[in-house]
Amino acid sequence: MFTPDQYQLLDFGHGRRLERFGTIVLDRPCPVAEHMERADRGAWRLADARFDRSDGEEGQWTTAHDLPEQWVIAQESWRFELKLTPFGHLGLFPEQADNWHWISRQLEAAESSVRLRVLNLFAYTGGSTLAAAAAGAEVVHVDAAKNIMAWARRNAELSDMAHLPIHWITEDAQKFVKREVRRGNRYDVVILDPPSYGHGPHGEVWRLSKHLPRLLAQCGELTAGRRQYMLLSCHTPGFESERLREMMVWALGDSGTITARQLSIRSAAGRELPSGAAVRWQTAAKHV
Repeated sequence: MFTPDQYQLLDFGHGRRLERFGTIVLDRPCPVAEHMERADRGAWRLADARFDRSDGEEGQWTTAHDLPEQWVIAQESWRFELKLTPFGHLGLFPEQADNWHWISRQLEAAESSVRLRVLNLFAYTGGSTLAAAAAGAEVVHVDAAKNIMAWARRNAELSDMAHLPIHWITEDAQKFVKREVRRGNRYDVVILDPPSYGHGPHGEVWRLSKHLPRLLAQCGELTAGRRQYMLLSCHTPGFESERLREMMVWALGDSGTITARQLSIRSAAGRELPSGAAVRWQTAAKHV
């Protein structure tokens, strides 16, 4: 988990969320909080910058004063470079911290004489990759965007982990998985955090509602006979934890233990902000 000096959800409500990343306080849209009340109206005056959407997914930042182009926060031994993007993202989804902790625990407890092979799809800026590599795994990190791949590699360097066995692959996730199945390559662990919509480096279209079931089935093929763990997280409305659980059962069968849960972030006042869903598959004998 993030310590309060590194990240804290200060408040949420009226369709927005107020967060502090290091020393910088940001006010951003939050659709899930549309019909929620704010707990601390005075805290919102602390915002150093506010993001408002304009056309589509993009928008505009309004800053109260000059801010650094990049800054760094830490979670355990991992370092993350943050910056204001035209999409309102910063390079970090704090609700994933619990999943990173789970990945670390599972891999550190694994009884294996060789490095486990981990495939991280839609890997973004590398939080899950760093968690897996720090726990001793060999990681294949796949993301379709070159600029995001470069960002993830900077995070590995900032975390003094660039020397670890991480393979950086700029590729469409569906194409990569299909090719790995055809080549007979196998993995012990698969991690997925797919977006609602997306495009590969050559214009390939990703639509979660259409393509996720097939991708999960192919990930089942990639891990057949050696699967240790699988983690699927999602932030798409309509894909709550139980629906994701049903999809994973369909793809992998019921031979393992599947745990479905809602992701959330607790505010400074102790309120829970729903932040997506996660499903974790592990072999029936492993509970850490």
